[in-house]
Amino acid sequence: MSQTDLSPATRVVTLGRLPAEPGGSVNAPLVLSSTYHADGPVNYARGGNPTWTSFEDVVGSLEGGHGLVLSSGMAAVDAVLALVPVGGTVVAPAGAYNGVVVTLAERAEAGTLSVRFVDQQDAGAVEEALEGAALLWIESPTNPLLDVVDVGALTALAHRAGALVACDNTFATPLLQRPLEDGVDVVVHSVTKYLSGHSDLLLGAVVTRDDEPGRALHARMARHRQMHGAIAGPLEVWLAVRGVRTLSVRLERAWANSVILAARLETHPSVTRVRYPGFGAIVSIEVAGGAEGAERVATATRLWVHATSLGGVESMLERRRRQSGEPETTPTNLIRLSVGIEDVEDLWADLAQALDTAADASPGDA
Repeated sequence: MSQTDLSPATRVVTLGRLPAEPGGSVNAPLVLSSTYHADGPVNYARGGNPTWTSFEDVVGSLEGGHGLVLSSGMAAVDAVLALVPVGGTVVAPAGAYNGVVVTLAERAEAGTLSVRFVDQQDAGAVEEALEGAALLWIESPTNPLLDVVDVGALTALAHRAGALVACDNTFATPLLQRPLEDGVDVVVHSVTKYLSGHSDLLLGAVVTRDDEPGRALHARMARHRQMHGAIAGPLEVWLAVRGVRTLSVRLERAWANSVILAARLETHPSVTRVRYPGFGAIVSIEVAGGAEGAERVATATRLWVHATSLGGVESMLERRRRQSGEPETTPTNLIRLSVGIEDVEDLWADLAQALDTAADASPGDA
């Protein structure tokens, strides 16, 4: 049976394994070596590792292309930005992930590129911004406002303008969205989040299409990884392979929890707005009492972890504007919820009692 005949829920379990043979290992081994004997496919560990190959096979196949693992999500972002010529223009969401916003702003200030931030839900504004651009950066859903865009339509606009397209698929994962099928050139993941799923490693990945242009982009980013030292540790990659095996069941449970919590949050008196696209496991809320009220809520939970990450088995929450560089498009009272796999009634009881504390805050700046 071909892997392409199997559902994604099955493929996350079966991809990236060694060929079956009597007495052989079911799992791909953890290879801890910096050096290889001469005349083989890899001559030094900056160029490759069998453990990398296992993970790259998994993420590449799930996305429908060729994967490349890097040391972190920001290393994956950097590899994509290396495709932009010096002085080139990047069009990005006005409410993108703050690491991307800060990186683009710093490079624009240094003069290595120019950036145009735009509301990507406004296709006309995107089309106008794309004139002369080298790269369109898409997030869908965006982080943390959870705006959803038509990836295929924006990609078509970018390609007509002669620009490459990269799409961050961290929130949706390849189980819910496959941007390469919409024509995107490069898919980006913070593997730290849902793919690995256990809050115990830092990794990133990019995926390109299985055609000549895609392979050329893959080769350029692989060269960037090798020469800029964005090298993933074999142990972290081995853990990511193990983590991705449960992606389907983790996402299914977290998604189900999110639907229930989003509905209940809509009626809570301390919640002024719920942002939830109807899929996935990230819910953003705006709470009464402004920034002070949001801080009270975030620090009052006992089960929800007050932390700045997402995508793990544990539920996490954070007021995003407390982070340096968070775009001003993010309301000061917005809390991003990363819903985990715990019992939903326990999650709701803890969150509800924390939300009750928002009423104790002064109205503040919403």
